[in-house]
Amino acid sequence: MFSKRLGIMAIIVAVSYSIVSAAERSIPKPLPGHPGNIFLAGEDVAVEIPDDGIGEWKIVDYDGKVLREGRGPGRLELGRLPVGYYALVGEGIDAKERKPLSIGVLAPLKAPTPETSPVACDVGMAWSYTEKEMPTVANLCTLAGLNWVRDRFSWKDLEPSPGRLSERGRYDVSAEVQEGAGLKVLQVNHNTPPWAWEWAYDQRGRFPPDLRDAYNFYRRVAQRWRGKILAIEPWNEADAWDFGYHTGSEIATMQKASYLGLKAGNPTLIVGQNALSALRRPTTLGDFHANRAWPYFDTFNFHTYDPFFNYPGWGEAFRAVSAGRPMWLTEVNKPVPLDKADKFREPNRENLRAQADRLMIIYALSFHEGSDMTFFFYLPEFGKDLQFGLLRPDFTPRPGFLTLAAVGRLLADARPLGRLNAEDKNLHVYAFRAKPDGQTRTVLVAWKDEQPATLNLPVEPIAVYDVLGRETAARKSLALSSSPVTLVLAEGDAAKLDLVPPPQKPEWIDGAPSPIVVQCLLPKKRVELDKSAYRIVRGKTERVPIYVYNFGTEPAEVRLSVKGPESWDASLAESIGIAPGAREMLPLSISVPPAAEEIETILIEADRGSAGEAVLSMRFLPK
Repeated sequence: MFSKRLGIMAIIVAVSYSIVSAAERSIPKPLPGHPGNIFLAGEDVAVEIPDDGIGEWKIVDYDGKVLREGRGPGRLELGRLPVGYYALVGEGIDAKERKPLSIGVLAPLKAPTPETSPVACDVGMAWSYTEKEMPTVANLCTLAGLNWVRDRFSWKDLEPSPGRLSERGRYDVSAEVQEGAGLKVLQVNHNTPPWAWEWAYDQRGRFPPDLRDAYNFYRRVAQRWRGKILAIEPWNEADAWDFGYHTGSEIATMQKASYLGLKAGNPTLIVGQNALSALRRPTTLGDFHANRAWPYFDTFNFHTYDPFFNYPGWGEAFRAVSAGRPMWLTEVNKPVPLDKADKFREPNRENLRAQADRLMIIYALSFHEGSDMTFFFYLPEFGKDLQFGLLRPDFTPRPGFLTLAAVGRLLADARPLGRLNAEDKNLHVYAFRAKPDGQTRTVLVAWKDEQPATLNLPVEPIAVYDVLGRETAARKSLALSSSPVTLVLAEGDAAKLDLVPPPQKPEWIDGAPSPIVVQCLLPKKRVELDKSAYRIVRGKTERVPIYVYNFGTEPAEVRLSVKGPESWDASLAESIGIAPGAREMLPLSISVPPAAEEIETILIEADRGSAGEAVLSMRFLPK
């Protein structure tokens, strides 16, 4: 048992972080000209004061301290500034009509970002930036110490007609730029091309009804981006109303076909689970898990936008269906309101500070709850009423970008050790084994709620940093605020703390993918999304179309069996032969008693002998 567990852990490590590296890691430096006014501590800072009607002006730091005063436009030489966020405030035209001007000074990385660091960000490079802008954004990501970045593509753009991929375009450039900068890239698809729809099934915005289209597309995409894209999510939030409206059963089925296609195109590719939304409906999760999809994903991917007190809830819910695979939180945020009166959609000072505080807390809590990779959403400007983004359209930073860089440096390679067992429930302290500045250390992230709280440690910290990564006085006793601080302790000091262990990783569930995939194909109008079920008419016999696919290279003779509630009559052909790359339709006959009211499950098992078993579990709601 012990040796098996070691083998499983080796598989997890190999699959999660890939033996294929991005470009060789090095310590990044800013691009010439310092786009976005991003500098490293120790560099001379110089910026242009714009000619936008400004009169008297001041350069202030994050705390409102004035560094420099002047009047009118021109080049401003500020010399070497310490780590921090700096902003221009001034008189003249209405401030809400003036483009924000800010400066970010980051601590230089002292070691390359570890290959296994869980600090990641959703950048949306191909959708949010021009090809000319991409190198700048990639450079800023490396300066922030990011490991993985998430990008987005559109199936209909890449395969505008069946069987033929588009010419080299922005998705390819994005992949090359990010990989060339030493970043690892996770891609996600958002749609099905119109040519793959079937109007009879109302498939607009949903999975392709013929899963061979998905298999073939993903095989070609995996081949095209081999060595450039290291991981792919086949779909984004298919359990949400506006991204597919799919049941857990349908999500599992699509996952199986996509996985087989992606691995056929590139066996070393990390295939993530179709990223599940923050809704985390128990019915959807249970329906998905009942379809035994775990051999068909290397990482279990999900999203949350929950308040912080709900993090244990999503942790428990998603861990329960992860089958022991590494958990990747590929979208997470708690956005802040933007100032609608501001021409440039900028949050006010209070909300900018809240964004920075929230970002640090998000990473600490998500790592503690079991996320092996956390992608903050979103690096670019984004949001109609709420602001998600850390960079403005001109690449200048909001304070949260400084926090992202602090997380990337101080929580590099973080692994949870637990939370401090404090009597004061207003006090939040989470401990990690991490590699700040390349040195293995115990790192604490600490903050308080609204009431005053003091952190008393049994050991002296090596260093203490505020939410922007600015070093502050290190002492055993710290008066905390709602703005988190990061404390670096000696490596062995975790043993001197009274820690409640983090949630236990779930057990690995064995399983091997089968080339046989079984699909139920019913139109969207039959879906009861909140219940992850299909509506079915009671008191009559229905014929539900079931498709059996063979994604293998050899003909298959498949034996079929059906299990359902005793009071229902469900039947299907007992066997079927399927050629390689083919699909066959078999009608599932279901008779529902007139008095039936409860949701019931029907399970189809498809046995291909030594080639393995495939299953399809479906939930039906009598109406």
